[in-house]
Parts: sequence; C-alpha cells; structure tokens
Amino acid sequence: MSTDIPQEQPDAPADETAETAEQAPTPPPAAPRPRPTPTPGPGAVARAVRAPSAPPRPAPPSAAPEGTTAEDVAAGRSEAATFGRVTEDGTVFVRDGDGEREVGQYAADSPDAALAFYVRRFEALEGQVELLEQRLRTGAVKPDEASKTAARLREDVDGAAAVGDLDGLLTRIAAMDELVAAAREERRAEREKARAVALKNKEKIVAAAEKVAEGSDWRNGMNRLRDLLAQWKAEARLDKPTDDALWQRFSGARSAFGKKRKAHYAEMDAKRGEAAVVKKRLLAEAEKLKDSTDWGPTSGRFRDLMRDWKAAGPAPRDVEDTLWNDFRVAQDHFFAARDAMNAELDKEFAGNAEVKEQLLVEAEALLPVKDLAAAKASLRDIGERWDAAGKVPRARIKELEGRMSAVEKAVRDADDARWKRTNPEAAARAQATVTQLESLIADLESKKAKADAAGNAKAAAEAAEAIQARQLWLAEAQKALNDYS
Repeated sequence: MSTDIPQEQPDAPADETAETAEQAPTPPPAAPRPRPTPTPGPGAVARAVRAPSAPPRPAPPSAAPEGTTAEDVAAGRSEAATFGRVTEDGTVFVRDGDGEREVGQYAADSPDAALAFYVRRFEALEGQVELLEQRLRTGAVKPDEASKTAARLREDVDGAAAVGDLDGLLTRIAAMDELVAAAREERRAEREKARAVALKNKEKIVAAAEKVAEGSDWRNGMNRLRDLLAQWKAEARLDKPTDDALWQRFSGARSAFGKKRKAHYAEMDAKRGEAAVVKKRLLAEAEKLKDSTDWGPTSGRFRDLMRDWKAAGPAPRDVEDTLWNDFRVAQDHFFAARDAMNAELDKEFAGNAEVKEQLLVEAEALLPVKDLAAAKASLRDIGERWDAAGKVPRARIKELEGRMSAVEKAVRDADDARWKRTNPEAAARAQATVTQLESLIADLESKKAKADAAGNAKAAAEAAEAIQARQLWLAEAQKALNDYS
C-alpha cells in the first residue's frame, strides 16, 4: 500500500511553540499501537503496482492548518462519515473501491479537524474538475487542450491524498471524453462549414479577378485586384490542393492583367514620344508664322496646325504643358496682330456701312414687287452702288448682307412666278388636261344615262361617283390654266 504524505505543513509561531513546550510535560514514550490494515480495492492495487516505493513519511503537523474554520471541521466530519475516517493517532484513510487506503497522518486537536484538511484537498480537485466541465460546455477551451487537462486531472485524482468521492470524480473526468469528442465533432462541423463558405467566397474572388483581367480599365482594375487580394487573405485556408488550384487561377489573372497593363502603358509612352516629336515640329512652324501679315492664308494655316496638334495626341506630361504654352503664345501673337489690324480697318469701313444702310432702304422699298421690270432695273442699279461702297466692319457684314439677300430673293421669286404664268409649254399642258377631263366627264355622263334607262341602279351610282371625282379634278386644272391667261 502506498502512503501519500501531505506536502503542506503550516508552521506554528515560534513563541507559541516554545510556550507550549515549557508548560506541557514531556509524556513517556507510548508503545506502538498496531495500525489496521484496510482491504485494498482494484484501484489501490493498480496504484501500488505503479508506485515503486513509498517515500519516508515526514513528521505530522501538531495542529490544524491556519484558516480551518468550524464549517471546515463540520464539512470534514460529514465527508469523512461517507468517504473517510481517522484513527486515534491521526492517521487518515479514504474509501478506495471496496476497501480503503491511507492518505496521511495529521496531528490535530480533533479527528474532525484532521479530516477537514484532507476534505479541503478534495474540494480543490473537485473545483478543477468543475471548471473544466464548465469550459467544455461553453466552448471556452479547445478539445485538445481539454483532453490534456483531463489527463492531468486524472493523474492528480488517482491516488490523491484527499478525502471525498474520488471514484465519482474519476467517473466525471472519464465522462469528459464524451464532451471532448462532441466538442471535436462540433469544431469539425464548424470547420467544414467555414471551409464551404471560404471555398464559395474564393471562387467568387477568382471569377472577379478573371473578369478584371479580361478588361482594359487599367486604373480601376488594378485597385479592384488589390481589394480582391485583401479579401483572399481574409478568407480561411482550404485543403492544399484546392487552395493551390484557386490561387494559381487568381495569381494568373493578376499576372495577366499586370502584363497587359504594362504593355499598354509602354505603348502609350511610345505614342507620347511620337506625339512630342510631331508637336515640336508644329510649334516650330507656328513660331515662323506668328509674325506673318498674310492674314487670310496664315489664319487658315493656324487652323490646320491646331487640327494636327489635337490629332497628335498627348505628349509626355513633363513636356506637354511646355509645348502647348509655347504654341499658344505663337498663335495668340499672330491673331492679336490680325485683330488689331481688323480694328483699324473697321474704323475705316464704318462710313461704308452707312452708305450700304441707305442702299438697303432703297432696295427694301421695292417690296412687295408690283412692277417686275422696274424692280429688276432698280435692283441692278442698287447692286452696282453696293459693290462700289466697299467693305464694311466685320461685325456688320452678316446683318447687311442678309438684308440685301432677302430683297434679291423676293425679286427672283416674282420673276419665277411670272415665267410660270407665261410659259407656253406649261399653258399647253394645262389646256390638254382640261380638255381630257371634260371628254372623260362627257363619257361618264353618257354611261350614267344608259344605266338609268336600263334601270341598272348600281351602274348608275358608280358612274355618278366617278363623274363627281373628275369634276373636282377639272376644277383644279381649270384654275391652273387660268394662271397662264
């Protein structure tokens, strides 16, 4: 039988010990009393096999441990009545299977106090078991960690120097295996669920990346791929083959887009370089033309240069602004000189505009046209004086020319109308139409008379309807013919 010796031995105060030693006489040595030998149970036999030898027993404590209260003593008495006992010499036993085993020797004021000490040890073990049970039920501990803790508790309880339901405590610890297995199964189900979610999310991420790689939105596409990479990193890992296969697709999409983007910008750089060459040539020509006084042709050439400038596309940013500013300076220099010249001419042409305004008064008085021949003669005379008046300020050209064009159009329209009225061929065609319709109406009237005589009401009605329609046509043709008379 192995004997577990209590490790904690509370020290009594030095002066109290000395005083007790002086007051209490030294008793004569007592004859050794035979100790009862309990019948070992199965657990005790197993523990005896595991324990190589029992360590030497230290001297028992002479008093109850500090902090032992009356409640502790009562608890010890109650617990001992069921699971333990103490002999007269302070040896404490605990029930072990069908027998009992010694857990230690404790010199106390009373057997109850000795038992209370070992009961407190049992309560400490029981508290650890309860804590582990609670953590398992709430999921606060991982299954593997709980299994290790249960194994340690099993070793601590098996053969513990404590008084209490140690067998029941071992049973509770054994029951934790089922809780650990259930926790493992729950965690496995959670991992499978999380894996399914992660698989679905990663497939969406890969599909989104491949869609980006098919496009050419270089700026937003790169930002989108960065966001997708962050989402990928936030997802749980899958089994290695699946994770590697999805990552290869995702990485391939990013790589393909990056290569396309790099090639695009390389091409853009090349085009910008070519645009810079073109724009430098256009700038050189603009600077040669800026002092030209050949206003019309040079203005047209500057318009061509501007068209070519836009068609060349952007140059590199570090030279684009400089080239454009220099081009605008040359262009503005030319047009400023031309505008200054035009301003001087406008002052000179202001009198010409006044002359043309008087001519317009004469021309507009010809309307509406009553005597076409007289109107045409007067307009020719006004036109000659109009041309002799010379140029007008640029701001007045559209206004004055528009009014003169309106008079000229009105006279032309009157001349065209007269020609239509006097055109022999048109008059002949109108007369032929009238004659043809009159003959057709006469034939229809004859048919109607015959139908009436024969009593054929249907034929008579159809002929009457046809006569009515032709008479309307005849009225319009007669009106046209009258215009030529």
